[in-house]
Amino acid sequence: MSWADGVFWLLAAVALLTGWRVFRTDSMVRASFLLLASFIAVGAMMLMLGAAYLGFATIFMMAVEMMVMALFMVMFMMNPAGLNPMVMVHQHGLAIVAGLVTFAGLSAFALSLDLPDRPLPGGAEVIAPLGRELLGPSMLVFESAGVTLLATMLCVVILSSRSGRFGPSDLGSVPPAVDPAIEEDP
Repeated sequence: MSWADGVFWLLAAVALLTGWRVFRTDSMVRASFLLLASFIAVGAMMLMLGAAYLGFATIFMMAVEMMVMALFMVMFMMNPAGLNPMVMVHQHGLAIVAGLVTFAGLSAFALSLDLPDRPLPGGAEVIAPLGRELLGPSMLVFESAGVTLLATMLCVVILSSRSGRFGPSDLGSVPPAVDPAIEEDP
């Protein structure tokens, strides 16, 4: 076994362990970061397999998604910062049965596939045709959605800060007068 095989199996173990811990932790914020660690390990495995685009896309997209999820948990959870103990799985028996049935079904499906065994010729262009096939005429929509999501994340961070648009929120922020020459009585 080479060092690359060892690193691959180590990343696989990290992905499985942190994925399992997502459901065993008692905090939404910790669950977000554990899920992030699992996706980073999966993205690194994709990089090792030569799928650079998928690996980097997985790492970057999941990093942003999990950070936004953790931020929302801190902002909107009833317990302080989403760190207090809570039950993460409801209906334990049904969850276990559903998980086992899903695993068995996906395993049977994966093992029954007749995958093609035609190797691509060396130097064949693969990524660009795949991108054109997947995104084709909707590339502008895809890019616009990405910019919109980025702007939304920035606005969420800005609006959730203590110092709001019109001053510190805990001091009773008041919008300025329409006419700056008119002084408002506090």
